[in-house]
Amino acid sequence: MTNALVVKAANLIRNGDIAGAEFALVSLAETEGDYALVAALDTLPPKDLLAVIREYDTSKESVVNLLVTPEQFARAVVMERLYGDHSHVRLRGMVNAVLFRDDTQTGEFIEAIGEVDGGCEALIDYLSDRDEEVVHFVTYDTFNVNRTEEGDEVDKSEISDRDWKELTWLLKHEHADMFEQIWPVLKKRMKERLRREAELELAEQKMLESQERPVAAAVAAPAAVAAADPGEESAL
Repeated sequence: MTNALVVKAANLIRNGDIAGAEFALVSLAETEGDYALVAALDTLPPKDLLAVIREYDTSKESVVNLLVTPEQFARAVVMERLYGDHSHVRLRGMVNAVLFRDDTQTGEFIEAIGEVDGGCEALIDYLSDRDEEVVHFVTYDTFNVNRTEEGDEVDKSEISDRDWKELTWLLKHEHADMFEQIWPVLKKRMKERLRREAELELAEQKMLESQERPVAAAVAAPAAVAAADPGEESAL
């Protein structure tokens, strides 16, 4: 029954029916129990499991997300990079939904991601649009980039947002080895981003100046002609 259901779910996923595949997997838990579903997920190819997890809908509870193991999820997270989603919206959504589903297992999920090849790279993508805050947090232990004095450290209870701040805090304070692989890359990316932004701003400024020069010259031309030829009235 389990093997047949896994094949059915995989076929539904390949046909683009993600909702149908999740329903088939959930029905297994309802008929044979949660352990049967966990076993089924373990035989499901990571790319197929990812297809189900990344469709997470915050408006409803997902049984698959509730039962996926840290090891299964870690493999799926790494494969998320194959989708080439530069916004990383799906990645952040699925990581938040699973990592923070149960506070007692959050550490296990983080460790599992760190142990799989490409796991830290996936977390770098997850934090990519918060690079400046993360780098600032490394030195000052606060996400407020305007505060640069010691003594501003934030406590975990202050940033328990079940999102990037909480994950960053956990990485720095409870998974330091992983964090040492993550934040230097974010710092490098941040510097490159700021350099590109500065170059773009300079190019736009030069373009604006080049557009303003012909207008200024056109305005100045009549005045120059009038100064050179005062007219008949002045000649008399």
